[in-house]
Amino acid sequence: MNTIYKKYNLLIDYIASLGSVAVAFSGGVDSTFLLKAAYDALGDSVIAVTASSCTFPVRELKEATKFCQDNNIKHIVCRSEELDIDGFRQNPKNRCYLCKRELFNKIWNIARENGMNAVIEGSNLDDDGDYRPGLIAVRELGVKSPLREIQFTKDEIRQMSKELGLSTWNKQSFACLSSRFVYGETITEEKLGMVDQAEQLLLDLGFHQVRVRIHGMIARIELLPSEFEKLIQEDVRQLVYSKLKALGFTYVTLDLGGYQTGSMNATLK
Repeated sequence: MNTIYKKYNLLIDYIASLGSVAVAFSGGVDSTFLLKAAYDALGDSVIAVTASSCTFPVRELKEATKFCQDNNIKHIVCRSEELDIDGFRQNPKNRCYLCKRELFNKIWNIARENGMNAVIEGSNLDDDGDYRPGLIAVRELGVKSPLREIQFTKDEIRQMSKELGLSTWNKQSFACLSSRFVYGETITEEKLGMVDQAEQLLLDLGFHQVRVRIHGMIARIELLPSEFEKLIQEDVRQLVYSKLKALGFTYVTLDLGGYQTGSMNATLK
C-alpha cells in the first residue's frame, strides 16, 4: 500500500479512537482534509465549528458552509471577534496565542454542549518550523492535532486531498488577515477590510497564492514569482494600482522575494 494511504489509515484510526470530535474548521486545505478524515472515521459523531470574525473573509466562511452542507456534516458557526480580546488590537508578538486561546475555549464549550469528547485542529508537521505561538494555546487547552501526530506534511495533505477528490487540494494557503500586519502596528476594522478587498481583487484576477501585507498605509504584495510577469502587464498593473489606491493605500509595492508564509515573523528577534 502507498505510504500516504497508510498514513491516512493511521489518521482514521487515531481519530476513531477519540470517539467523537469537534473539528476547528476554517475551510482551508488542512482543516478540510482533517474534517473529511474525521467524518470517514466517526460519521455523525463529528461536528465542524467555524469562527466568524472580521479577520476571516466572507468567501472563506461561505466555502466552509458549503462543504458541510454538501457532505451533510453538522456545522456550527460561532462569533469570535478577535478585536474584542484584551491586547489583540495592539498586535503583540503573542497575538496568535491570544486569539487561539479565546477561540478554542469557545470551541470546547460548543463541543461539550454537543456531547463531543475531543476538539481537534489542523496544524501539520510543517508548522513546527515557524513561529506559531497559537500552538501553545492548543497544547494548554488539550486540543488534539492529529495531522501533526501522524506527521502529515503540507504536500502530503494536498496529495491525499486530491486522491480523496477534495477541491481544496490545490487551494491557496490562507492565514487570518491579522497576519498581514507588522507586529506592534494597531489592527483596525478599516485596515482589515482594505487587506481583504485587495487580496480578493488579486484572486479574482486569477493570481493563485497572494498576500497583501500592510505597513502603515503601504501595501506590499506577495505573489508566486512565476506570476510576477502577469502583474506587470500594463493593464493589470494599472488596475491593481488604481484599485488599491482607491481602497486607501498610499503606496502599492511588489515584494521581489515573492510569497513567503509567515513573512512578518522576519521582524522578530
